Amino acid sequence: MSNYRRLRVPGGTYFFTVRLQDQRSDLLVTHIDLLRDATRVCRKRWPFAIDAAVILPNKLHMIWTLPMNDHDFSKRWRMIKSGFSRHAPAPAHIPKSHQKRGEKGIWQRRFWEHMIRDEDDMALHMHLIRSAPIHAGLVKRPSDWPYSSLNRAREQALRTTAPAPSIPNPKAAAIAS
Repeated sequence: MSNYRRLRVPGGTYFFTVRLQDQRSDLLVTHIDLLRDATRVCRKRWPFAIDAAVILPNKLHMIWTLPMNDHDFSKRWRMIKSGFSRHAPAPAHIPKSHQKRGEKGIWQRRFWEHMIRDEDDMALHMHLIRSAPIHAGLVKRPSDWPYSSLNRAREQALRTTAPAPSIPNPKAAAIAS
C-alpha cells in the first residue's frame, strides 16, 4: 500500500483536484445544488475560505485557505464527498472495492492537493482554474462556463467599478428648461 505524505500547514492555502470515479459522468454539474449544499454544511462546521473554484462535469478544482489553527483539509473533503454522495443517485456500476466498504462508488478515493507557495504559484493555479473548462472542451472562453467562481468574482468586480446608472431627476430637468 502506498504511503501518501501530505504537507499539512495550519492556515495554509491549497489547490485541490477531486474526481468522480466515472470519468464520463456529468453528476457534478447536473447535481450542482447538492455539491453546493454539502460544501455549505461542511464550511459551517469546519470553516475554510474558498479562494477559487471550478466545477466540471466529472471533476472539480478548488483553492482553499484554512483557518490559522487548522490543517485538516482531508476531514473537510470527506464531509463534502459523503454529504454529496448521500443524496446523489448511485451510478449504474459500483466497483467491487467500493461495494466491500459500503461506498456508493461516486468519488475516486484519493484527491490531489498542492500547497500554494507564493503569489506566482497562486497565479498559476488561478489560471488552471480559469482555463479548465476550455481544456475540457466545454467552452471556448472561460467566461462562458457557469460553474466557476472566477466568473462570479469578475462580474461582481465589474458591477462595483461600473459607473452608477444615471437616474433622471425631474427637478433638475425642470430647472434646466
